[in-house]
Amino acid sequence: MSSCGCACRTPRPANRLYLDYRAEARRLGAPPVPIIDAHTHINGERAAVIYAEVRELFGVTETWSQTQFPQAKAIKNVLGDSIHFVAVPDYMSQDPGHAHGQGYLDRITEWHEAFGVRMLKFWCAPRGRDYAREVGNDPLTLTLESPWRRKQMDHAAKLGFMFMAHIADPDTWFQTKYADASIYGTKASQYTALEKLADEYDVPWLIAHMGGWPEDLSFLTGLLERHANLILDTSATKWMVRELSKHPRTELLTFLHRFRGRILFGSDIVTMDAHLSSDTGPRAMGVQASSQDEAFELYASRYWALRTLFETDYVGESPIADPDLHLVAPDRYTDMDAPPLAGKALPKDELVALYRQATLDTLHRWHGLH
Repeated sequence: MSSCGCACRTPRPANRLYLDYRAEARRLGAPPVPIIDAHTHINGERAAVIYAEVRELFGVTETWSQTQFPQAKAIKNVLGDSIHFVAVPDYMSQDPGHAHGQGYLDRITEWHEAFGVRMLKFWCAPRGRDYAREVGNDPLTLTLESPWRRKQMDHAAKLGFMFMAHIADPDTWFQTKYADASIYGTKASQYTALEKLADEYDVPWLIAHMGGWPEDLSFLTGLLERHANLILDTSATKWMVRELSKHPRTELLTFLHRFRGRILFGSDIVTMDAHLSSDTGPRAMGVQASSQDEAFELYASRYWALRTLFETDYVGESPIADPDLHLVAPDRYTDMDAPPLAGKALPKDELVALYRQATLDTLHRWHGLH
C-alpha cells in the first residue's frame, strides 16, 4: 500500500492513511470485469469531470445516478451514454412539501419524458420524520406508506418504472440518534410497509445500502427469500466497510453466492461543485471537500475501499474516517477514527456477478439497455 510520504500533512477524512489513490488504482489493476456502479449521486458539471477521472482509474465504466433534474443535461454532457438516471424529487426545493408531494409526481413524468428514466427513488430514512416536521408536514410524509408515496407508486408503475428505496439506517444510529422508538420506530419496524408493498407492486425493488441491514445477513436472507422481486446494492461505503468487514469471509461469500444476480455493486458517491471550493453549498452539503484535490480523494476513497474489501485480503484500518465510531463510543473514538477493513478476496465469478452481471440482468434488462 503506497502513501504520499508527507508526514507533515494533515489527515483528511477521505484519506487518513495518506494514500496516493492514483498509485493505489494502478496497484489494484483492472478489475476482473468493467464495473457498473448502481448507486451514486452525480451533480456538478466540474465535479463530474473529476469523478470521470476517478471512475476510469478504478475500472468503473457505467454509473447509475440520482442526479438533480436541473443538472441532468450537464452531467450527461460529461459522462455521455455511460450514465443512467434514477428519478428523485427536488431535494433543494424551497417548498419541500410540494417537492415531495405533487412536485415529485410531476417530476416522475419529466424524468421519463426527457431521459427515458424507468426507476425512481423513495428516501424513507427514519430521520425523514424530523425533516418533515421541520418543514411543517405530517412526520410520516416521507415514509413508504404515506398517501403521496402511494400516488407516486401508482403513477410510476403505469409508466413502467421499477422502484428504489432507502429503508433503514445503521444499527449505530438506532443505538443513538433513533433511540426513541416512539418517534422513529424500531429498526425491524422499518420493513413492515416494504414487505407489504413489495407484494402489492410486483416490479423490481432495489433496496439501497444492502437493504439497510448489512449488520444482519440472516435478516437479509429472509427478506430476499420472502420477496423474489427485491434486489440490494452495496452502497454507503463507510457503512459497508465497517459492517461487511465484521462478517467471516465464508459467511459473506455464502450470502453473495446464494443471491447471485440480486446483489449489485454501488458506492453512494456524491459529487457536487461545492466540493471544489470553500463554498459548502445548500444545506452545507459540501463540507467533505473544498478543493479539486480533496474532491478527487473523496471520490477515489470510495472505490479504493470497496475494491479492496471485495478483491483483496488486506487487513488494516480503513482510510476513510467513520464518525459512527465516535457516535456510539465517544470516550474511545474521535470523528477521525476508522474501523478495520478486512478484505474478503472474493472469487472471480462472484466479482463478475457483483461488479457487472447482476446490474445487466436487473437494471439494464428492465430499461431495455444492451
